[in-house]
Amino acid sequence: MTVRFGLLGAGRIGKVHARAISGNKGAQLTAVADAVADAASAIAEAQGCAVRTIEEIEAAADIDAVVICTPTDTHADLIERFSRAGKAIFCEKPIDLDYDRVKACLRVVEETDATFMVGFNRRFDPHFSAVRAAINEGRIGDVEMVQIVSRDPGPPPAQYIGSSGGILRDMTIHDFDMARFLLGEEPDTVFATASVLVDPEIGKLGDHDSASVVLTTPSGKHCTISNSRRATYGYDQRIEVHGSKGAISAENQRPVSIEIATNTGYTKPPLHDFFMTRYTEAYAAEMAAFVAAISEGKPASPSGQDGLRALALADAAYLSIEQGRAVKVSEVLG
Repeated sequence: MTVRFGLLGAGRIGKVHARAISGNKGAQLTAVADAVADAASAIAEAQGCAVRTIEEIEAAADIDAVVICTPTDTHADLIERFSRAGKAIFCEKPIDLDYDRVKACLRVVEETDATFMVGFNRRFDPHFSAVRAAINEGRIGDVEMVQIVSRDPGPPPAQYIGSSGGILRDMTIHDFDMARFLLGEEPDTVFATASVLVDPEIGKLGDHDSASVVLTTPSGKHCTISNSRRATYGYDQRIEVHGSKGAISAENQRPVSIEIATNTGYTKPPLHDFFMTRYTEAYAAEMAAFVAAISEGKPASPSGQDGLRALALADAAYLSIEQGRAVKVSEVLG
């Protein structure tokens, strides 16, 4: 079976997913839609697909699935539309910025029995997934502590920040999902602090650019997350898991993994410059998992509930920042 795709949104992440679809032997990119005609045409020309409207993709008999890469405030409506149209749906995070709106959207997904997957690509990174595999094999014993470092090379444009939902819903949400993926137990308490240390304009827009979060589970396991919108040395992505029998870590990746030794010391090449190159393998594996779920008629993962739970952690973190206290996740769950 070849899964025929419609791509909704031809921006930066749309291009990434277009390449992932075209690189999968079980998938075919049939059409792309975007409000910016030149952006859609560029992908269509590069990947050999058609340019269509969202309405045309929705009604098309030659499209089995869609990938939603449009602005966040359109995600929930599009998920509902394409669920009712009988298409399988892959949607970039978050489903929506409002917890209750996500719950309502997921009810439609359930009622229509749609195949639905949320884009938490880092679960599919070969280095991070190897950490999870080592945990499953019992190589470090019982997980006790997790540390996640996620720092962007620079802040996004002001226009994006204004509609992003804030650093915790836009950036840290990936780390909330990774924390759940690695802890193996749902966090029930969140303590967070955030500041504006990179650019005062970010603060004027009502957001933060530096954040630290501690998640604690009912048994006492905890995860510490460190986020910044500025890492002058490149795209900083590291995790470490400490267990009862040892520890395992995934270090930063470079486009070229070499080390040069001279009389001046040891040097290594720079880190990847951003997610488009750092997570190339993860995006391909993520799309392969989605294609497999459709072909085999199995539930897709990460699921809508994973997206909902990560958003709940973000909401709890914002409440913690606002009130200066640890917040029980149950306070924000509906």
